[in-house]
Amino acid sequence: MVPQISPLVLLVDLIDVIPSPAVDCKWGRPPTYPDRLFLKALVIMLVRDVTTVDGLLAILGRPTAEMQALRARLTCDGRFPARRTWERRLNRLPATLPARIACLGTYLVTQLQPWANGGHAVAIDSTALRARGGVWHKKDREAGIVPHTSIDTEAHWTKSGWHGWVYGYKLHLAVTVAAVWIPLAAELTPANAADNETAPRLLAVLPDAVRFVLGDTNYQDPALHQDCAAADRFLVATRRGRYPHTDDGVEVRRVFHKLRSAAIENFNGQFKSIFGVHGSVPTRGLVRTQRFALGAVFVYQVTLLYRFEHHQDLRVGLKAFLKAA
Repeated sequence: MVPQISPLVLLVDLIDVIPSPAVDCKWGRPPTYPDRLFLKALVIMLVRDVTTVDGLLAILGRPTAEMQALRARLTCDGRFPARRTWERRLNRLPATLPARIACLGTYLVTQLQPWANGGHAVAIDSTALRARGGVWHKKDREAGIVPHTSIDTEAHWTKSGWHGWVYGYKLHLAVTVAAVWIPLAAELTPANAADNETAPRLLAVLPDAVRFVLGDTNYQDPALHQDCAAADRFLVATRRGRYPHTDDGVEVRRVFHKLRSAAIENFNGQFKSIFGVHGSVPTRGLVRTQRFALGAVFVYQVTLLYRFEHHQDLRVGLKAFLKAA
């Protein structure tokens, strides 16, 4: 009987075929291990719900055929990275993840053709992720007092219209408005980062095919309108002021707002359910939380590609697939 290859191994193998963003050539000795090796390790960590190098090495050390296959894929020229190398290179990975997400998002658009039967629109928004441990109250922060060691001092406060005050981080996303939700751009910041100030980095990496950018009142910013106009796009954002609005175009904005909400809010709910962050994130510190949250977005994209290539549903069953991988 031919042994069956596990879905996790197949997901890891996809890292070798997806495109990578262009990088500037650096002087000096080339690294012993390529970046893709550590990207594969990140996929394994996210799928197996592991957040530390010790946890990664522990599962890779299990005497199973699957783990032997994965360990072989993390070996370069017969060499397996040392623990210190894992720590250093995985800590450097978050800085590259926004570019990788944007590159893979553009590739998915060309493969999946999400706008074949609709407008070329994306929904842009941020979602709050609660920090692990206690909260750092304003009076203690201003006094420089950390009353408990469980507090993530790199997180910050934001006020959500749905959740109220949240201490943690913000995951900023741009997602296709279509039958399939494809993350096209992502950033993770402390929760006090303004949406309109983070948005230009998301807009700059969107595929050229995007024509409409749909946002809420946080994106009603003249500078963002100018950025979109310069890229031959239209920014449609809800307006501030007392309801009901009666100006020209209000009915069109209402339709776009419903489309935006159906895309980004449903995606956020599905994403948080798949990766278990309806509560708090499992990490502490900005870099580790970026690695977890942005890595989860990347794994979501890779999962879409896998299921597309295997003719499986792109909206239903993603959580069950990853849990079983």
